[in-house]
Amino acid sequence: MPSNFDMPFDELLTYQGSSPRPDDFDEFWARALAELADTPANVEITPAEFQTPYARCSHLWFTGTGGARVHAKLLQPRTPAGPAVLQFHGYYGDSGDWFEKLPYVALGHTVAALDVRGQGGLSSQETPVAGWSMATYLMRGVDDRPDNLLFRHLFLDTVRLARIVSELDGVDPERLGAMGGSQGGGLTLACAALEPRIKLAAPVHPFLSDYRRAWELDLEVAPYDEIGEYFRRRDPTHRNADEVFRRMGYVDVRNLAPRVRAKTVMTMSLSDRTCPPSTQFAVYNKLECEKSYRLYPDFGHHRLPGTDDAIYALLSTL
Repeated sequence: MPSNFDMPFDELLTYQGSSPRPDDFDEFWARALAELADTPANVEITPAEFQTPYARCSHLWFTGTGGARVHAKLLQPRTPAGPAVLQFHGYYGDSGDWFEKLPYVALGHTVAALDVRGQGGLSSQETPVAGWSMATYLMRGVDDRPDNLLFRHLFLDTVRLARIVSELDGVDPERLGAMGGSQGGGLTLACAALEPRIKLAAPVHPFLSDYRRAWELDLEVAPYDEIGEYFRRRDPTHRNADEVFRRMGYVDVRNLAPRVRAKTVMTMSLSDRTCPPSTQFAVYNKLECEKSYRLYPDFGHHRLPGTDDAIYALLSTL
């Protein structure tokens, strides 16, 4: 198996990661989930202009932690069969076209596709933070208190979306699936870790893992290049590097991975310089659920042939 720039394949299979896990990690997420529960959701669902004979298409809005108004596309089958699929998009992207979600609705699945706050979709900007915030999302909040890390809010948005969808008419809360690639892969894992009712998870080359390893590889490829940019701007001698990586550990999906209970099928590429294989296997090797991987040895951070079909076949079993 090739792994030309990262580490040999047999080492990937046992690699546990190098980023720290904060000592109060579990307490941090217990406090975060409690804050979410205490934040009124203020759900609003309005019809979209796009409609089909077999799908009711709507704009779903809710309030997340920090007060942001968060948007998702919601597609509900006229005759729901019970399952629901949550979709999470890649970095800087958006929830995508209505059309591409219709195959799941044709199965009788409800579909909800999140617009990550402050990125390409309709969700409002994220909560203001102290310190570093220039030209980066990954490091947003790292100079503030850990409770204001941007990705803490984003992970909680995935949980809120899952809980709202689980209460919709025609949805069986025990038949939830989650999917996404890159940032969406990381959010899929975070959602499955923090909402235990997620039954199936299909992350593809996930971002948001093993930050210290991504920085040590020094690939200077977006999005992990934001870590080096942070140090150049805010800590050029690395006086506070250990503390920076400790704080980022709160929103490292490698540290959340042992909490995942969903059956997880993870798709990875061995030539991925955007989300290096070691950062992905650092998550996979921490999963304690039923799990398997699909491997593309000669691909980078690309569209992976056959993956959409495989995920559709998986989620059709919900």
